[in-house]
Amino acid sequence: MYSNKAVQQWVEEMMELTKPDNVIWIDGSEEEKDRLTKEALSIGEIEELNQDKLPGCYLHRTNPNDVARVEHLTYICTDKEEDAGPTNNWMNSDEAYAKLSELFDGSMKGRTMYVIPFSMGTVGSEFSKIGIEVTDSIYVVLNMRIMTRIGKRVMDALGDSADFTKGLHARADVNPDRRFICHFPQDNTIWSIGSGYGGNVLLGKKCFALRIASNMGKNEGWLAEHMLILGIESPQGEVSYVAAAFPSACGKTNLAMMLPPNEYKDYKVWCVGDDIAWMRIGEDGRLWAVNPEAGFFGVAPGTSRKSNPNALATVQSNTIFTNVVRTPEGTVWWEGMGVDPPAAGIDWRGNEWTPESGEKGAHPNSRFTAPASQCPCISQEWENPKGVPISAILFGGRRAKVAPLVYQSFDWENGVFIGSIMASETTAANIGQVGVVRRDPMAMLPFCGYNMSDYFAHWLEMGKKIPNPPKIFNVNWFRLTDEGKFAWPGYGDNFRVIKWIVDRCNDEVDARQTEIGYVPNSTDINIDGINSEKGYEDFNIESLEDLLSIDMNVWAKEISDIGEHYKMFEKLPSELSIQYEGLKKRFGM
Repeated sequence: MYSNKAVQQWVEEMMELTKPDNVIWIDGSEEEKDRLTKEALSIGEIEELNQDKLPGCYLHRTNPNDVARVEHLTYICTDKEEDAGPTNNWMNSDEAYAKLSELFDGSMKGRTMYVIPFSMGTVGSEFSKIGIEVTDSIYVVLNMRIMTRIGKRVMDALGDSADFTKGLHARADVNPDRRFICHFPQDNTIWSIGSGYGGNVLLGKKCFALRIASNMGKNEGWLAEHMLILGIESPQGEVSYVAAAFPSACGKTNLAMMLPPNEYKDYKVWCVGDDIAWMRIGEDGRLWAVNPEAGFFGVAPGTSRKSNPNALATVQSNTIFTNVVRTPEGTVWWEGMGVDPPAAGIDWRGNEWTPESGEKGAHPNSRFTAPASQCPCISQEWENPKGVPISAILFGGRRAKVAPLVYQSFDWENGVFIGSIMASETTAANIGQVGVVRRDPMAMLPFCGYNMSDYFAHWLEMGKKIPNPPKIFNVNWFRLTDEGKFAWPGYGDNFRVIKWIVDRCNDEVDARQTEIGYVPNSTDINIDGINSEKGYEDFNIESLEDLLSIDMNVWAKEISDIGEHYKMFEKLPSELSIQYEGLKKRFGM
């Protein structure tokens, strides 16, 4: 593990900067896991849960000031501001190194530095990329064991190469005023200080797999995307794979692990990944995708047997829960779990709690970290080093009236346009003001590691290079009736829409051309057996036709909003301007 001179030199530089008392190189063995787990228990970093009911499971609590990603403290650090673009926080790279070096100086005194070699993707795959994270957090080590492939086999795969991403993390004093997550794309480097929350400190996840990797993809000719990957297996055993991008709170993990409705019990849904997809052009001219992660870092609240039974099954063993309720029996609970709360418990802050206390027991962003291999619907292909071939790419968001249930883009350029204008409307659950439109192109707004205009251009360029590109669709599970109720039941019934999408990719169903794209004929989406238990007993063909309709007045405002959205991109590719003008023309504007 120690023979790589480039790694050794960099680690020594980080040791000189942070001044740890001890240094431990992570080898990835089970013996090491047991030793670190015992140490984490002894220092109170984690708590053991009921090992009969939740074997191998532990509970962690973060500092109350440190419970989520901090987008306002997340920076892309380059020499020129235009390289970061208008959607990222920017800091000059030299200034960032100088500023953070002062904070990192001596930050590990009295602590142990852990050196974690990790691979994003199956070790040895041409898709995969290697990183080294140094951290003073044993919680990070235990989570990185789940989320990535780590240890000696990674160093063996790296060999003598200096091609690795450098990740430095220190908790320091967990002070929000001295908290920064900085990315240096020209150096493939990430520096994170002042946080212990997973999204800010598991540097293989959003930091590497999206912000750094998106820039790598631009330079090397591939795509790093905030997308789930799922497979649909027909009764004949044929599997079609779909990648899908949604902003937060749009049911991404639920879709990745959904159970088909009874009407499609002969079909199977396989989860390849729930969050990130790396996609390259294969030898056959199709786009092939891998999930670079090895685990799920999922939001606990709302995860239930109704919303996501496969996720709930996944977390019954070998899982680290963060900021949830601990019950008197040594199990866990969170809001929206679908079971009665305990009469009393310990809340996410570590305080005694009862359902009558008026406070949420679990933090709304509480998490579980679980091995993907434990998911009941994990695909046999999820670790295939070549990935899986993508037939369709889905974009979507929460739109009350604008977007129909599903529509297909006219072509790749039009699909990129649809992705570039993706949006969700806020609800009372996530912001005080309801109905505010937040655009999140390709669900990558917080995660694109370079200028988003160049990101759009890269997507357009990729389209020219893929001989057999996936078809691109937009879906909207969240359209509302005039009474404010969700017009579509969602959850497993979303399979009905995915089935139509797969049929379109296989040229098995027709569609009608509209101003925005190709919309299904209502008779081509099977609505038999729409679940009456959810209050959709009156759902009929007219209900579906309303879901597929396009309101010209609503779209007139949407088109105006798109124009305002595009004004922030000084280098907007001309192809997208042409697409926008074409949309206006089709609506007579």
